[in-house]
Amino acid sequence: MEVKWLQLICLLAAVGQRSPAGLLMMPGSPSDLSRSDQRLLQVVLSAARSFNNQSNDIFLFRPSSVHRAQRQIVKGLRYIVDFNISRTICRKGDDNNLVKCSFQPAGRLQQTLRCHAEVWTIPWKQQNETLELLCGTPTPTPTPTPTTTLPSLG
Repeated sequence: MEVKWLQLICLLAAVGQRSPAGLLMMPGSPSDLSRSDQRLLQVVLSAARSFNNQSNDIFLFRPSSVHRAQRQIVKGLRYIVDFNISRTICRKGDDNNLVKCSFQPAGRLQQTLRCHAEVWTIPWKQQNETLELLCGTPTPTPTPTPTTTLPSLG
């Protein structure tokens, strides 16, 4: 019996990956992702569009920063992301390119929300589905600056 446990542990060690912290990660488990990953930026933009479709605000919101991102390989890719979205000067209903909308200047219309999203993508079918999107109360962050603004996606 002890030999079988030892074999199982060896097998798990052989197929597992190591995280940056050196912890054993199993295949299929979420792994940390660079915040500048192009596909991640598209996923965050997709989550912001979902937020805008559900929001009653007259202005569009767009991503302003990413705090944490993970990706899991499951019949496609599942992204788990914590990020901020900030109100822009672009109004809903106008024909605007969201990535080109400037953020609201400091003042009473400026607003930033902290969000958590889980988005499932199937790249070979060009499918995106927002599984979960939770945005909380405004965070006490300063006006988004070029150093906290996400790179252009356009």
